[in-house]
Amino acid sequence: MATDPVTPHFSEDDVARLLTPAAAVDAVEECFRRMARGAVANRPRYRLPLDHGALAVMAASDPELGYAGAKVYSGFRDGARFVFVLFRADRPELVAVLDADTLGQLRTGAASAVAAKHLAKPAAASLGVIGCGWQAESQVACIRAVLPGIERVVVYARTEESRRAFAERHGAAAGESARDAAECDIVVTVTNSPDPVLRGDWLRPGALVCAVGANDGKRRELDDVVLERATFVCCDSVEDARIESADLIEPVAGGVLDWLEVHELQEVVAGEVAGRQSDDDVVVFKSNGLAAWDVAVAAAVVSAARSTRG
Repeated sequence: MATDPVTPHFSEDDVARLLTPAAAVDAVEECFRRMARGAVANRPRYRLPLDHGALAVMAASDPELGYAGAKVYSGFRDGARFVFVLFRADRPELVAVLDADTLGQLRTGAASAVAAKHLAKPAAASLGVIGCGWQAESQVACIRAVLPGIERVVVYARTEESRRAFAERHGAAAGESARDAAECDIVVTVTNSPDPVLRGDWLRPGALVCAVGANDGKRRELDDVVLERATFVCCDSVEDARIESADLIEPVAGGVLDWLEVHELQEVVAGEVAGRQSDDDVVVFKSNGLAAWDVAVAAAVVSAARSTRG
């Protein structure tokens, strides 16, 4: 009687070793192109209640890439545990099981880097990051990978110890206030704050804002002035944003923004819309995170592992 082959398992260390920031950016950018062609089916995240926590599930199929998969994670106040299950898209084959915290970190940073590649002004030379946690690390690494012209990185967190330690690890300057980070060419908000951390009147002309941290429909990182100043607003998925993006939901409800004005980044990547019209435009990318990106980077991990084995 034949036995099924053992499904490979990739630990967090394996993922970190096999998936570079540059490779993650390439995988996510190509994912956006397939999304624009209508070749990807993505299921918005849903959450089930647990005792003092939640179980989240998000899934996508990408037949053109050849894979489908789902990320499942349990989140509590004291932490979360992530796993991604990758399947073949053309037959009943479980390809791999991956610990998915680092996977998610890198694909989230990669999405901001894709936005920076396509929406930052051409002469962008500075990056400001508000929030100095785990997710902030891949934001810096991935944006640097795609924009080597970034000369200065300014980071800010509420605690001085956190921001100075992060700055030292990543060759950045520690800002004394959130405004110091906000006065850069590219501004990333990656916090767990329930209230806005970025004010629109801090932004300089030409800024690109990547809002990454809030994705539960209740928290927001941007005040209304950011959206009022923006000449172009996009997100990863309007369907998801209508559920998860308080940064857009509340301005729409308040009449500051209309959903008809909100584009998807895939349109820009595919060349369907221009996005930035001038160097002085303020542009916003709201990122919630898509399972389609997880499929793409999980496939990249598997491919890299196979190449390593020869």
